[in-house]
Amino acid sequence: MTSRQLLTFSSIISSLVIISNAYAAPTSSRPKTLRKPLTHPLAAGAASSPTSPQSTPRHARAIAQGNEAVTVFGRGSTRQMTSVTRTMMQQSVPGTSPLKVLSQLPGVVYQSADPFGAYEYSSQIFMRGFSQSQLGFTLDDIPLGDQQFNNYNGLAVTRAIISDNVGGVDVSQGAGAIDVASTSNLGGAIETHSLDPSHKRGGSIGQTFGSNSTMRTFVRLESGDLNPTGTRFYVSYARLNENLWKGAGYDHSDQVNAKFVQPLARGSSVKVFFDWSSIQQFDYQDMTMNWLHTVGPNLANYYPDYTAAYNAALGQYSSTVLKTNDPLDAAYYAGTANRVDYLGGVTLDENLTSSLNWKTTLYGHGDSGYSTWTTPYMPSPNGAPLSQRVQTPGIARGGFQTALTWKIGRHKLNAGIWYEYGNFTESRYFTEAPVLGQGTLGNPTTGFPGDKIFATPWQEAFSTNTFVFHLQDTYKITDTLTVNAGFKSMIVNSGNSVLTQDVAINGTQVAQGRLEASNAFLPQVSAIWRFLPRHELFFDVSHNMRSFPLDGYGTNVSATPWTASQASFQATKNTLKPETDWVYEGGYRYTSPIVSALASLYRINFSNRLQLITNNSGINPITAVQNVGGVTTNGAEASVTVRPLEGLSIYNSFSYAHSTYDQNVATSSGVEPTRGKLVPNYPQFMYKANVTYRIGGFDTHVDGIYMSHRQLTYTNDLHAPGYFLMNFGARYNFGNAGPLKGITAAFNIYNLTNKTYIATTNELGNNFTNTGYNYFLMGAPRQFFGTISASF
Repeated sequence: MTSRQLLTFSSIISSLVIISNAYAAPTSSRPKTLRKPLTHPLAAGAASSPTSPQSTPRHARAIAQGNEAVTVFGRGSTRQMTSVTRTMMQQSVPGTSPLKVLSQLPGVVYQSADPFGAYEYSSQIFMRGFSQSQLGFTLDDIPLGDQQFNNYNGLAVTRAIISDNVGGVDVSQGAGAIDVASTSNLGGAIETHSLDPSHKRGGSIGQTFGSNSTMRTFVRLESGDLNPTGTRFYVSYARLNENLWKGAGYDHSDQVNAKFVQPLARGSSVKVFFDWSSIQQFDYQDMTMNWLHTVGPNLANYYPDYTAAYNAALGQYSSTVLKTNDPLDAAYYAGTANRVDYLGGVTLDENLTSSLNWKTTLYGHGDSGYSTWTTPYMPSPNGAPLSQRVQTPGIARGGFQTALTWKIGRHKLNAGIWYEYGNFTESRYFTEAPVLGQGTLGNPTTGFPGDKIFATPWQEAFSTNTFVFHLQDTYKITDTLTVNAGFKSMIVNSGNSVLTQDVAINGTQVAQGRLEASNAFLPQVSAIWRFLPRHELFFDVSHNMRSFPLDGYGTNVSATPWTASQASFQATKNTLKPETDWVYEGGYRYTSPIVSALASLYRINFSNRLQLITNNSGINPITAVQNVGGVTTNGAEASVTVRPLEGLSIYNSFSYAHSTYDQNVATSSGVEPTRGKLVPNYPQFMYKANVTYRIGGFDTHVDGIYMSHRQLTYTNDLHAPGYFLMNFGARYNFGNAGPLKGITAAFNIYNLTNKTYIATTNELGNNFTNTGYNYFLMGAPRQFFGTISASF
């Protein structure tokens, strides 16, 4: 962000302060507790209004002990809810993706090739077998889309908010609440909440050092209360530099967050959030089983050795790469990604009366950038045997949510609408590579030579209109029995125009046209019964739909109808249906100061599940999107946190999921025997544990995750082995020194036992059978990190 942009933002904040002083309620009309320091571990997080539906489980955490190990279970919620607090997040290295912290929860799988979870191409989360593109994600009610790489309707949570500014995360593992702003939450929702500014002027700083020359700097400046009404804001900045743990290249990011809060009369408020993010990332090379067994887990791209990449494109390989079954595909010069995002939202949370609340959020998001891949499969016109393929995705979207909540008697009625209009553009280019001896491609993250473009396979522009209406009632039948029932109606209309295409390069006409995903009645019913003090039973039944995802032709990122040819699109557009499912879950919850326990059973019935079917190698795949019919999932989860001694917290969780296809799949080459086969990429069994101990200013923890094997193909003839991964962390608070307060030193070890394991799978889609081109990414080896932080 430039100094001029920072000055402009400061001017906006100043204007808001002046306006707020004119319209804010006088001090006497504000609740007496408004200026009281917040001591709850999540009290600084986004607070819901008193009349917001399900406010207790979604925002006010049930048991938030200062020494909890991992989870706070959603006491009082009519569905399975789990909350991750700031205390839990502080066990991780600063800058770690909030989604990675969720990997401690039952039924959740998070994978990444880097220790921070910041490398987006490898970032992958599953819940109960649902992939990230089938979950819902929000930040302070702002929709973040489906989190896929090259996101078309949002952005990764790591780019939306600095991890140090996360107040907490609410996770619904079964089905997201009706009012969650998402068109993809078939299997639950992840709602992230930002910290509110402090009432006290000051700030905080932190510096992290670690393996792979990692350096991360964070600073947050707090205005404190600017007037008697409590007007306040903060501005924060984070910068990350880390080298890849194998090969050359790096992961770099700069990010700015700012938040403004103006309290109003009757406990109401106006909150403004702003985010700017810039990332530059080098890719880790995709792996196959053959390459893992012949070269090993440290196989990497050639960057910055342009000569080696040039010679490889001519068929002259090193003795190491020559061992593989496809030395041309085993390594490239480099693959990179470069993104810049602006995200902002304004929320008015207005208590019109003691029983009537009106909440409205306006938001906007802009994204630009490019990704590169140096390919030996497309020579340059100047005679060089390789070229650089460039893709330029861009997003411009905006929308609003507004809802009324009316508390009358034992009922809490809530109704609202969400509308968003979005533009998504993407183009593919090939730029000329220099002949050997006449220069190199250099560092692709610093730009690409626009004057060297010699081919444009396609340019596409998508537009989407999203409209969702919801209505629900939370009825407290008795003091111990509460039922929530409601429905939502959804219409998502999307389409594209192909501005440019080159049939000679693409081999076919690019898909073009519009599709609509709509359903007028998507019901949800849930209930909770507190049959004894601290003992609760809950159940939830919901019907959900996912809209058709978008992406460019032949990108192989998601199961989008537009990734195929025009002929394939036309043949399926009238019969292709959006994914839907029914989710059934029930469970038992126990909460006390010593023990928190949760047990649940669930069943999921998919319909019209779409799959990205790829055959051949990742270089020239044969891609199609097919309706693979039904999928049935049965599962069970159990978690318990025990606090036997002051400062000691022990957490264990178990989860089991059996997710299989209901039918075989007919393809042009015959029938593939998928019936009864396990759904790829998700383990059947997981065990997770965390032990935390705190005494005085010192705390330490050890956590571990065991994951059973994951299938890599639809017919289950190849799998990624299971593994057990451990992490360690310790912190000590040295107290105050001069103007600095809470001076803390932290030390973390990731992958404590230096386990070699497969992390991300299916980043290029799954094949039906073991073709030898079933790609995955390796997890990082043991890593060390240290952090010094303080406030002032």
